[in-house]
Amino acid sequence: MNRPIQYKNHPFRFLLYLEWILLGMAIFMTMVPLPPRRYPSTSMPEWAVLSLITFGLMGLRLPTNNTPVKVIYTGLQIILVVITTFFLGKTARLFPVIYLVLVTRSCLIFQLTGRLIVTAIAFSLFLLTLMLRFYSSPFATPGISHKFRVFGFNLATLFSITLIFILLLMNAVLAERKSRDELKIANQKLREYALRIENQATLEERNRIAREIHDSLGHSLTALNLQLETAVKLWQSNPQKAQEFLSRAKELGSKSLQDVRHSVSAMRSHPWEGKSLQQSILKLIEDCQHSTGIKPTYQIHLNHPLPTEVSSAVYRIIQESMTNISKYAHASRIDIYLVSTPNQVLLQVADNGMGFDPQQKTTGFGLQSMRDRSLALDGEFAIATAPNQGCQIEVKIPLHSGDRKK
Repeated sequence: MNRPIQYKNHPFRFLLYLEWILLGMAIFMTMVPLPPRRYPSTSMPEWAVLSLITFGLMGLRLPTNNTPVKVIYTGLQIILVVITTFFLGKTARLFPVIYLVLVTRSCLIFQLTGRLIVTAIAFSLFLLTLMLRFYSSPFATPGISHKFRVFGFNLATLFSITLIFILLLMNAVLAERKSRDELKIANQKLREYALRIENQATLEERNRIAREIHDSLGHSLTALNLQLETAVKLWQSNPQKAQEFLSRAKELGSKSLQDVRHSVSAMRSHPWEGKSLQQSILKLIEDCQHSTGIKPTYQIHLNHPLPTEVSSAVYRIIQESMTNISKYAHASRIDIYLVSTPNQVLLQVADNGMGFDPQQKTTGFGLQSMRDRSLALDGEFAIATAPNQGCQIEVKIPLHSGDRKK
């Protein structure tokens, strides 16, 4: 704890209230007159009350971050305890109270070693006071001396057990509070990390959409605008030629609309809602055939149910693979192989297109997205490609039957 312990930030305010109650009892007993004795009393109740009040006020501010200050503070407390119990007479009727308060405060100030030292000092002072009050008592005649010794021994044993109980209790309470504080800090950091990851994922998705619009829709709209401008210029001089440009513009408009629909479909969280994974993959294959004229061949053997997150990852990887093939591969053949076993899911997507050098093209968002989806499920992602040698993507995702929600 960096700040001193005060009333406003006291970790266990009930201990502070308990201190006041105990010290109040000691002050009350100090003010109660003693019965007549055969020997003159050396009691000084005013100084006893002042010492107890000073001792109580010291509990309103406990040092925690400076060892010399903590030692001096504890030393002043011990001095007040010694003055109160040894030199102010009848205050000793409740002298164990201030020792208990002293040990309780040491648990809030020191680590375990310091607590043990203060407890040992408190117990030593207790024994010394016990001997002075009982064994040196003017009433300790030979006839009752043995009874005083037995009573003192029992009292010392009881007090030692009380000190041990206080130490164990305070250590347990402080350890529980420390664990709770650490858990609170860990939860706060976890929330911060989750928010940071969410923001990063949102930023990456925005960048992906921006690239999608720039690469597909932006290109199509630019070409569409050029076709329309040319058609307008040729409308009067060559209507037939202008008609050709308008027809081309219509094709580009249809392609742009298809790109928009594809982007919207890609942004849906669960585009296969109401359908099985196999039905959704067949829909992707159908869309790919309409847009590229290539009819992919496929083998899908889903003999075992897949968890939702695995199904989502498989669908997105196939979707991204076919998008990349449609845009860049110039392939004439696409092969999809998907099989599930009790232990894993195996996915392969291959084409006979242009391929690329994986050493020079490793930062593309599509490839990185597929790799991240695989690794997030403890899977493996591999790509085999070379210029003019086509491309094959292979993904293996383990299935842990008890770890994921179906």
